[in-house]
Amino acid sequence: SDKLRILTMGSFKVAAVQMRSGTSPERNAVDLDRLVREAAGQGARYVQTPEMTGALVRDKKAAAFTSEDKDIIVATARRLAKELGIFLHIGSTAILRADGKLANRALLFGPDGELRATYDKIHMFDVDLDNGESWRESATYEPGAAAIVADLPFARLGFAICYDLRFPRLFRAEALAGAEVLTVPAAFTRQTGEAHWHVLLRARAIENGAWVIAAAQGGLHEDGRETYGHSLIVDPWGRVVAEVAGDEPGVIVAEIDTTAS
Repeated sequence: SDKLRILTMGSFKVAAVQMRSGTSPERNAVDLDRLVREAAGQGARYVQTPEMTGALVRDKKAAAFTSEDKDIIVATARRLAKELGIFLHIGSTAILRADGKLANRALLFGPDGELRATYDKIHMFDVDLDNGESWRESATYEPGAAAIVADLPFARLGFAICYDLRFPRLFRAEALAGAEVLTVPAAFTRQTGEAHWHVLLRARAIENGAWVIAAAQGGLHEDGRETYGHSLIVDPWGRVVAEVAGDEPGVIVAEIDTTAS
């Protein structure tokens, strides 16, 4: 209830998990289990994983994408959230929709293991980079159509995924809807990450007076792409309070207070 939320808001620990997801959801689920346990072991009550936690592949046929009820990442996350008594936010994973199309979907599980919210990435990464890389996410995924906020006992959470970061109106809408924590799980390319990752995340925090948590993919992946890493937790003043200093898998934890300005 709103009353419960108001009474329990304040200081709490959050974690961002940096991964290097490969093409096998089964292997990635093992890494997910290990890293989430590490985060919970450090006292985090909310844990976020990166975009494409389940599999990072160029070709959608390279991994066995399936529906939510059959997905190994969903099942693993549900089990971990309940066992560890945490809110577990799968930054995104590819989910087969009923119409046969894929969604790049974030999923939030509560401490009871129940699914509390989902968000489908709205802005598709369709770009040609200066280094010759070309990406057409819309060729594989169906974009979402709605901004989503969800209430945790200690904060209201706004959802975004990776390329959404470049569209400030999404974050403004969520902040105006009461979001004190904005989330940006991502798989930023190394080139775009080196140029814009830190400055855009800090800008979204500053302009909305909100915390920003951004779990990232990092390193050279099995499908040949290279992601930037540098998972961040940023305070409403735009200060980086925690960072994975590089592209290796790991966990960062920070105490955040949604009642402080």
